[in-house]
Amino acid sequence: MTSSELWTRATAERYDAEEDKMSSAAVLGPTLAFLAELAGDGRALEFAIGTGRVGVPLRERGVPVVGIELSEHMAAVLRRKIDEQMLPVTIGDMATTAVPGGFTLVYLVYNTITNLLTQDEQVECFRNAARHLMPGGRFVIELETPPLRLLPPGQVAVPFDISERHLGFDTFDLVEQILVSHHLTLDGDDGRYRRGSSRHRYAWPAELDLMARIAGLELERRVADWSGTAFTQDSAKHISVWRKSA
Repeated sequence: MTSSELWTRATAERYDAEEDKMSSAAVLGPTLAFLAELAGDGRALEFAIGTGRVGVPLRERGVPVVGIELSEHMAAVLRRKIDEQMLPVTIGDMATTAVPGGFTLVYLVYNTITNLLTQDEQVECFRNAARHLMPGGRFVIELETPPLRLLPPGQVAVPFDISERHLGFDTFDLVEQILVSHHLTLDGDDGRYRRGSSRHRYAWPAELDLMARIAGLELERRVADWSGTAFTQDSAKHISVWRKSA
């Protein structure tokens, strides 16, 4: 077991509704096209597949997808959408869990590598990806760039959403590279708010590149979004592609 925090049944049951914008055609269209092109005629392995937001429609596009997921509750929600024969899922962590066969693509989306709370575990995640990749295969990560430039001097909190139904902000431990995402979400119509939080270990692109080198992978491409926009110092996130030597 890694240091990742487990998703509860209640969180899993409301996940798709709360992340409905991430399942829109505008978001998923470029994501699926990017991943399908890299998978080619081979198989894809999704680390932390969750409720299948990406894996299920990628399978529907004709890419054979296999998943690894730590939370049985998240996997149970996925299983309502597609059966085991069409999209097998193994319960386990993304740093050490192995599944049979080789893959042309291993991918990890939506900041999920930050669920591993130590550098060692993140390195093992890269190594696990490399073990599953066939020669010439790619490992893809989608990750936000740490918003430390937004921190006021002497402060440790950055808001990322202030809306009618949700207040979200991150607090930072700059020594340990740990951020805690805090959420206040309007729960129902009675005016009550539900409070939640989750811990994450943020990492810079250069640190991820070193992890990749340790695992025997080389950076092939880094862009700012799934549409291929150039990555710059002002980019809020990056899509990084590392390749296993042929």
